[in-house]
Amino acid sequence: MKKTVLALVSTLSTLAISSTAFAQAASNENDYKMWAYLGAGLAIGVAALGGALGQGRAVGAALEGIARNPNASGKIFVPMILGLVLIESLVIYALLIAFNLAGK
Repeated sequence: MKKTVLALVSTLSTLAISSTAFAQAASNENDYKMWAYLGAGLAIGVAALGGALGQGRAVGAALEGIARNPNASGKIFVPMILGLVLIESLVIYALLIAFNLAGK
């Protein structure tokens, strides 16, 4: 009980004291640009990560299917390429959004 109260009091006092240290009188144009650039960078990073993971899983599953049944390689190859194109289009869409954010 004492540890919980001590942890609660120390957390609340830290939050109460630090809020005045980070207070600003007014925001300026650079704050908006900073957050826009940060959002653009995060959008590209998350999109590239997700696209790479998705493409890796898609190709891995397709190659496993071809390895199990080599006669079905023609039926597996075309949907795999279509899936890779759709995944890459989402990454390019995130790139366009990032350019839009950075351009404002």
